[in-house]
Amino acid sequence: MLFILQTALELGFLYSLVPLALFISFRILNIADMTTDGCFVLGAAVSVTMAAAGHPFLGIVCAMLSGACAGIVTAFLQTRMGVPSILAGIITNTGLYTVNLMVMGWSSNVSLLKTETLYTIFKKTGIGKSWNEAILSGLIVILVAALVFAFLGTRLGLMIRASGDNIDMVRASSINPAFTITVGLAVANSLTALSGALVGQYQSTTDINSGTGIVVVALACLIIGETCLGKKTILKGVIAAILGSLIYRTIYAIILYTKVIPVQGLKLMTAVVVALAIFAPTFKDWLAFQKQKKTAGKRGQKNA
Repeated sequence: MLFILQTALELGFLYSLVPLALFISFRILNIADMTTDGCFVLGAAVSVTMAAAGHPFLGIVCAMLSGACAGIVTAFLQTRMGVPSILAGIITNTGLYTVNLMVMGWSSNVSLLKTETLYTIFKKTGIGKSWNEAILSGLIVILVAALVFAFLGTRLGLMIRASGDNIDMVRASSINPAFTITVGLAVANSLTALSGALVGQYQSTTDINSGTGIVVVALACLIIGETCLGKKTILKGVIAAILGSLIYRTIYAIILYTKVIPVQGLKLMTAVVVALAIFAPTFKDWLAFQKQKKTAGKRGQKNA
């Protein structure tokens, strides 16, 4: 059971930055950004390639910058060329497939066997012993989450939040919504790329198809967290993104460990978990409505 918890923490923290990115793009900017799948692989490809060249730390920074560039491209298509947000993300995501192959030297996968990574360097410090990977991932995610929360409280952050709430009011306030959307998508995709970069160095490998379907799973994680905590404040939203990822990975790890479902059925299990996560808020509202209906019926009987 301890092994399940450790695995869930490691993977939960590593992948939690993607739901956090969707919190910015989907919840705050109200944009369905489909760049996520390709951007995740982009971050992993840049990170692993640079780590293979002997620069694991620089690989993390470059991965985030490349992710921000992908977000800027998506924002440009949307704000300057009039492409609908979903199509803009799909176009960028499609183009990133070739870009990712270029970064990986036209190979479908890159390995880091016997190569220094962020995790092997941290392991040498002896901190946390067997829990060193979970501790490092947790520290990075907590730091990033704190920075995101602080950023969304700044003047620029408030402008980005206003752009998602009422873009007409933003224009009337002499704020350029194209700029705020561009910054928001750049930040969101840099977080997605950071997640890919960390996962790539954690697994010491990356694959061209490693990001397939990650946007759906990340959205499910965000909804799971919001169902548990609610989504009334920015702080709750940031924590919900991380908590949802940890819960999802725990469920995933338990199913894998207990072998309740064969490995061939994991995709189906993922689809079911995602569907239930998306359905949960609706079911919660339905229960609240039924409770109100029942209470109103009792009051009507008493008045009668």
